[in-house]
Amino acid sequence: MRVQVNPNEGNFGFQIAPMIDVVFVIMLFFMVMAGAVRIENELNTQLPGTAATSTSTDFVDEQIITISDTGEISLNDEPFDSATSKELPQLKATLMRLKQNADAAKTPAVVTIVSDEQAKYSRTVDVLDALAVAKIDNVTFTVSEEE
Repeated sequence: MRVQVNPNEGNFGFQIAPMIDVVFVIMLFFMVMAGAVRIENELNTQLPGTAATSTSTDFVDEQIITISDTGEISLNDEPFDSATSKELPQLKATLMRLKQNADAAKTPAVVTIVSDEQAKYSRTVDVLDALAVAKIDNVTFTVSEEE
């Protein structure tokens, strides 16, 4: 017994239903992505870069007062007064001029006191008194490091 095979039986032709399903899935994908792009454009972000300012920015010039272990005082490596002078008239006069120049330039007068570890505290108090007379209140303390 011989079974006859019809050659047209296995060929269903071009099927449109699966193609419509694929097109709907792709269309849904693009509709969702179009909404995400719109939301992303609405974010207010600022990237880092240069910023324009209306006034000029001045950098603070820091003055360094050094107190040695022997009591000698120097401003920016220039010695002032004697190691025994408690009043420090030269340092006071220089600090007053520094404060006047800073006020005229509208910048803060910044002073850092670098004290040796073996320096007497009374010498630091003398320097602070000179800063108080000059009305400089932006003062930082540090201790000199051994090299």
